[in-house]
Amino acid sequence: MSQEGYDKLVAELRQLENVELPKVKDAIAEARDKGDLSENFEYHAAKREQARLLSRIRFKQKVLEFARVIDTSRLSGEGVRLLSKVEITNLGNNTRMTYLIVSPHESDLREGKLSIKSPIAQALLNKKAGDVVEVRVPAGTLRLRIESCD
Repeated sequence: MSQEGYDKLVAELRQLENVELPKVKDAIAEARDKGDLSENFEYHAAKREQARLLSRIRFKQKVLEFARVIDTSRLSGEGVRLLSKVEITNLGNNTRMTYLIVSPHESDLREGKLSIKSPIAQALLNKKAGDVVEVRVPAGTLRLRIESCD
């Protein structure tokens, strides 16, 4: 994973642990003070939210536990790989797209970050500029030409 992705994940975890979780705990305490818990909707909703938050916190902790930050200066070799910036052209409609190939935990298409586990990234791996690849996606088959990769 990139250093940027790691830092973002750490910040999200801190936000959940230090801001969101205390808010939920306060909501539970407030709802508990209102009396009969068996019919207290606010209490049950706050408990569900606490369970959801704790689950997200555990997931992010696990991801960080096994994460490795990759030093891009030590990456060698040619072709598309993790943390490569790739410019491709869809030969079906002649549209150009630029993506950064990232770990699944960093992927965000709005930011142009494509998961290395996606079908498109899998097809592009180890290919070089000028290569044409065919990718099977849910919408059919795409023919893509790699314009550049770095």
